[in-house]
Amino acid sequence: MASRLVPNVSSKEGESQCEEKHAVLLSPVGKLEISGCETGLHEIKLPKMSVLPSGRAESSAACEVCEGAEEMTEPLKQCTAWLRAYFCEPARMASLPVPAFHHPLLRRDSFTRQVLWTLLRDVKFGEAVSYKQLAVLAGNSRAARAVGGAMRSNPIPIIIPCHRVICSSGQSGNYGGGNLMKEWLLSHEKLQKEKLAY
Repeated sequence: MASRLVPNVSSKEGESQCEEKHAVLLSPVGKLEISGCETGLHEIKLPKMSVLPSGRAESSAACEVCEGAEEMTEPLKQCTAWLRAYFCEPARMASLPVPAFHHPLLRRDSFTRQVLWTLLRDVKFGEAVSYKQLAVLAGNSRAARAVGGAMRSNPIPIIIPCHRVICSSGQSGNYGGGNLMKEWLLSHEKLQKEKLAY
């Protein structure tokens, strides 16, 4: 896939550029488009699911890079290794580094950034948290709606696990990849966590 230049968000006023590379990972939930530069991961784009993958939340399908493998930066390699472990070998996830992030939203000091970092740090594989609970964890108990906004703007889904944020009623709530994908990811994690417990 072609690379493109984007502003390097760690510099002032876009003084320098970073060269963004792209890859496509074929996963149990479809093709995941990932992008990033030498500094870090920019984005994971999810496919919209119209039907659930076969095999319930089994992770027997391999995760392979099907486009862009020859141009992958180190953060993209780390991202694909992490996603491969997430879908196929969850027990390995703890030993893998989370790739560096280089998306402007994650570099600015904001409540959205605070929420996303809190989610990444505190809500573990196989767990779920309500929007209100995440607001409390992020330091503002009255910001459940703002948490919803942060979930909608998450540029790194699955790694920053916005699918683990559900309604207080227990309903799954909305998800950028669609509700079917959110339900599949939650089921996958529950099933894999049960397997790891034995």
